[in-house]
Amino acid sequence: MRGLRPLTTAGARRRTEALLLVFVVAIAVAGHASAGLAMNGVLPANLTGFTISMSLLALVGHLGVRRFAAYADPLVLPLAMLLTGLGLVLLHRLDQSYIEKYGADANAPGQLVWTVIGVAACIAVVALLRDHRLLQRFIYLTMAAALVLLIAPAFSPADTYGAKRWIVIGGFSLQPGEFVKIMIAVFFAGYLVVHRDSLALTGRRFLGMRLPPMRQLGPIVTVWIVSLLVLVFERDLGTSLIFFGVFVVMLYVATERTSWIVCGLLMAAGGAFVVGSTEPHVKARVAAWLNPLSYYWKDRPPGVTSDQSAQALFSFGTGGMSGTGLGLGHPELIKFAGRSDFILTTVGEELGLAGVMAVLLLYALLVQRGLRMALGARDPFGKLLAVGLSAALALQVFVVAGGVTGLIPLTGKALPFLAKGGSSLLANWVMVALLLRISDSAERQREADSRGPAETTITPTAAAVAGR
Repeated sequence: MRGLRPLTTAGARRRTEALLLVFVVAIAVAGHASAGLAMNGVLPANLTGFTISMSLLALVGHLGVRRFAAYADPLVLPLAMLLTGLGLVLLHRLDQSYIEKYGADANAPGQLVWTVIGVAACIAVVALLRDHRLLQRFIYLTMAAALVLLIAPAFSPADTYGAKRWIVIGGFSLQPGEFVKIMIAVFFAGYLVVHRDSLALTGRRFLGMRLPPMRQLGPIVTVWIVSLLVLVFERDLGTSLIFFGVFVVMLYVATERTSWIVCGLLMAAGGAFVVGSTEPHVKARVAAWLNPLSYYWKDRPPGVTSDQSAQALFSFGTGGMSGTGLGLGHPELIKFAGRSDFILTTVGEELGLAGVMAVLLLYALLVQRGLRMALGARDPFGKLLAVGLSAALALQVFVVAGGVTGLIPLTGKALPFLAKGGSSLLANWVMVALLLRISDSAERQREADSRGPAETTITPTAAAVAGR
């Protein structure tokens, strides 16, 4: 039986990915058909086009990963594609309600275009970035670009619902904070690889903890100040929390010192308290969070001008455990926000607590795969970058889901993959590409080590990076 060879690791992973993508397409198509039948009694007119679009996206994504990252994790692409497909289903369903009630424009076609752009960008990054360690050469340039993008909305005239988080150039709008989270993960990964020993091994003990020395406390103080400036001048609570949170998480992972977590939490709490007590927009959001039904009071707190928090609670209460059924709820009552951060309330109302938990588990599984890549990566930069990207995704889901459910004040960030937003979708697909590249490199190295030195091959790019 010389002609029969066992399936390689790469082949097994890509076969698993292909089978999962078939299920992903089937789930998305079934959801779109179910929503159309529930709302109109007939199958959606664009069901064939939707099926072809989802199938082509899944096929092109799979072929791109098979060609350029054959050893990559087999779950990352299907998870991202499933969340994106569910987002398209929900936006198609919401479009009809918003058009009928408010005469609003349809957002699903534009989101589909951005999905195509996002998947194409993902494949391009995987194809062009053949070794993730190349990013380590440009960490300071990356951070400089991140700071420019981070502060740019403060000088932009665009003010969207109280927060400055957009840059508008002509007819094109960009939300730079979505890309900054990737850039800061790249910078912190490179910075901590170089300085983690001095951050981990020095300092004085106080109350059983080894506190970092003042000289090494400089970076975290700088990041804290920048995050506060973003919060004050742009009134963007979500970006500020993600920006600071990613740094603290990566510091803890790099140094294994609990004192960094304590310092980070105390600084975050202190900064949030001061800004929340003085900045009117943030103060109003805190008031709405503390009393979500205050919009209906005769003497409601100053600054509470929206009933979105109350309507979100009504939506979750209406959905109960199993929901009203896809297409049978009234998510349009939350107005414009139902297609951004409040899209989770549509899931809660029409798919119930079971649907919300399923969506959150998909995010948790995607974060878990990123952390698993960090454990499998052989280089410190790859480990920290995978942790930073996973932390950025987890923090964004937390601040959005926490705000919608009333756990924390609203932040206005888009729910990754699910919500309307071209910038968010594109940035999240770039994040997926970096995770695919890290996992591919780690698995290739592991398999090369298992073969032994005689069978190990090193690509020119990897050799160049290793020789630095």
